[in-house]
Amino acid sequence: MTMPSSATPTTAPAGTTTATPVHHIDYCIFDMDGLLINTETLYTEITSEILARYGKKYDFELKAKLMGLREKESAAILVRDSGADMTPEEYLHERHLLQLERFPHCVPLPGVMRLIKHLKAKKIPIAVATSSYRKNFILKSTNNQPLFTLFDVIVCGDDPAIQNGKPNPDIFFVARDRLKEHFGHEEIKNENCLVFEDSPIGVQAGVNAEMKVLWVPDENIGRLYPVLEGPTQRLDSLEKFDPVFYNLPPFEDEVENNDA
Repeated sequence: MTMPSSATPTTAPAGTTTATPVHHIDYCIFDMDGLLINTETLYTEITSEILARYGKKYDFELKAKLMGLREKESAAILVRDSGADMTPEEYLHERHLLQLERFPHCVPLPGVMRLIKHLKAKKIPIAVATSSYRKNFILKSTNNQPLFTLFDVIVCGDDPAIQNGKPNPDIFFVARDRLKEHFGHEEIKNENCLVFEDSPIGVQAGVNAEMKVLWVPDENIGRLYPVLEGPTQRLDSLEKFDPVFYNLPPFEDEVENNDA
């Protein structure tokens, strides 16, 4: 996948506190699958099982094409590119049955709870902007209420306000506007919004929205894209996120350490 060009990515050393903020961020907008919770791993297991029934394999090159897309779009590409003898509708039906079993057991990824609790406590507007349809969001979030009740806004891929899915920027514009409405803000510049993404397609959507983009790829996807134009910063885990880099309040434990 060729990513659009943007300003040269600026990165802070992983796991360190930046003395001087490099960017100014007012809103934080988060993808969900593979970024907040471990559902991308479950998607991989489920799809691999289904394709195996048809004598096909599911590799990360194909997965990278699907990540971030809405379900009907991704299903059509999967069936076409895998060569499996089934329709997109048949795939989605089989997938849904397996999701009903496994998604209720998904959990937050490392660093997520600390970061979201911190942003909430500091009154930073936060939204989820996921390509997952509402029914799947409910399935994934039911046993993760301590996480998802912290968000001010939740936008799902089947929201009628979204005309086009990722890599189009629509979903991030909807999330931005809902946050503005929620907080009664008059104007927020796109460049002052930070998008958190794990997929190359999601990164492209954030870049197309002219927002800052933090890319946190799965290690397998990261190996496919050792270099990726577009993101403002690349980390291998949200555990290494430094809020100060974006002029956001520092973590409390970092303040205590600096004052010691």
